[in-house]
Amino acid sequence: MTLVAYTRGGAEYVPEFLMAIDKEKCIGCGRCYKVCGRDVMTLHGVTEDGDVLRPGTEEYEDVEDEIVKKVMAMIHPENCIGCGACARVCPSDCQSHAALD
Repeated sequence: MTLVAYTRGGAEYVPEFLMAIDKEKCIGCGRCYKVCGRDVMTLHGVTEDGDVLRPGTEEYEDVEDEIVKKVMAMIHPENCIGCGACARVCPSDCQSHAALD
């Protein structure tokens, strides 16, 4: 059974939740982060080896000078409400979304 939600006006829609962010496509612009008020994702650093590290961690501090780019990564996917705002503002089409069955 697919989850169905309702707008304030009573119209039905099927929420499509953020499932993944492709770190190869993400340009780290932060647009998705800015439109999401649910703390679903945050900007992470990527090392030359492709390791994705969250700022403020000991791992990140140890290799901070080796960060070659920044990308969005999910930190609290359970907070996603499936509104799709992040997908609408993403210029690199790096996110995948899906309805829950």
